[in-house]
Amino acid sequence: MGRLGLLQLDSVPVVMRTQYLPLFARLGPYDPTLLDRVAYRDDEWFETWCHEASLMPVEDEPLMRWQKQRAAAGQTWKGLVEFAAANPGYLDEVLDQVRQRPLAPAELVDPRPRDGAWWGDRSEGALALDWLFRVGEVGIRRRSGFVKEFDLMERIVPDEIRAIPTPSEEEAHRELLRRAARSLGVAAAADIVDYHRLPKRPARERLAELVEAGELEAVSVEGWNLPAVLHPEATLPRAIEACTLLSPFDPVVWFRERGERLFDFAYKLEIYTPAAKRKFGYYVLPFLMGDRIAGRLDGKTDRRARRFCVFGAFAEPGADQNLTAEGMACALDDLATFVGVDGWRVEGNRGELIEQLRRREGARR
Repeated sequence: MGRLGLLQLDSVPVVMRTQYLPLFARLGPYDPTLLDRVAYRDDEWFETWCHEASLMPVEDEPLMRWQKQRAAAGQTWKGLVEFAAANPGYLDEVLDQVRQRPLAPAELVDPRPRDGAWWGDRSEGALALDWLFRVGEVGIRRRSGFVKEFDLMERIVPDEIRAIPTPSEEEAHRELLRRAARSLGVAAAADIVDYHRLPKRPARERLAELVEAGELEAVSVEGWNLPAVLHPEATLPRAIEACTLLSPFDPVVWFRERGERLFDFAYKLEIYTPAAKRKFGYYVLPFLMGDRIAGRLDGKTDRRARRFCVFGAFAEPGADQNLTAEGMACALDDLATFVGVDGWRVEGNRGELIEQLRRREGARR
C-alpha cells in the first residue's frame, strides 16, 4: 500500500470489490479484512475523491484540501453546489445528526427520498451527505456490503494531521506529482498527472518545475514517441516473475494510454457496451505473466455455487498460448482461493485459450 500510495474504489463486485485486487496481484491470496481494518477501523487510510473514489494514507489528507476548497467555492460539482445553495438549513440538520453519531443516508431522521432529477433516485439526504463530504466536513467509512457510513472528519483524521497548515494548491500538486512519479518509476507526463487525476494544465506546469529543479530526470524511452521522466528512486528489477490477474482499476492498466505504451495492450472496460457489441466480455481481467500482459479473461465470482466462472479466455498477439493458458490456470487457482470459493470452472466458449483452460480445469477436479 505504501508503494502504491492510492487504491481506487469501485462499486461493481463482479469478481470482488476492486480495492482488494491490486494487493492480491502483488501478494497473492491474503486476508482482505486486513485492508478493511487499515482503512475503515484503524483509519490509517481515508476515503477521498482522487483517482475517482479512492483510498489514500490519512497523512495525505492535507494534500487533498485544495479539492475541497474548490468545491466550497463552487468551482466543481455544479449540481451539488446548486443543491447546497438551495438547502442550507437542511445541510445544517444533516451535519448535526452526524455529530451525534456516524450514520448511513437511510438512517437520517428525514432522508427526503425523491426521484427523477439529475441525481437519479438518490435521496436529498444522500446528496447532503455527499456535499458535506466534498467540502471536507464529513468523511466516509464502509460497512458490510460496501455501504457508506458518514462521520465527522475530525473523528477520522487525527488532530495532529488536521493541525498541519494547508498547503497551497500548487504545493499540493507538486507533492502529489512527486508521489505519483515515485510509484510509477518512469512515466510520461500524462501518466503522472492522471495518477491523482490532477487538473491537466497546471499539473503539467508543476511537473516541469520538478524537472527543472532536478527532482525528476527528463529521459527518453525506447519505443515511446513522447518524453518521459524518471524518479531518482526508480530501480530496474533483476527479473519480473508475475503470474496474476489484474483488476481493471489496477495502476498497471488504469490509465489506458500507459498500458498500451508499455505492453501494446489496448484495453477497454466493456461494462457499458451493449452485450452484442462486446469484443471480450462484461468484466475482463488483464493477465500479467512475467513482464508482459499475455492475455485477458472474462469471468465472474458465483458465490452461491462457490466457484469462479470463466466465460472467455484470450491470448494477446505473439503470446505463447500453451504457456499463457498454464499460467492463467495457476492464476485462477490463486484467485479462487482469494475470493473464497472452492475452485473455478469454464462455462463459456470464447477465446483462443478457452479449450486449453477447460482441459486444465478438468485435470484439477
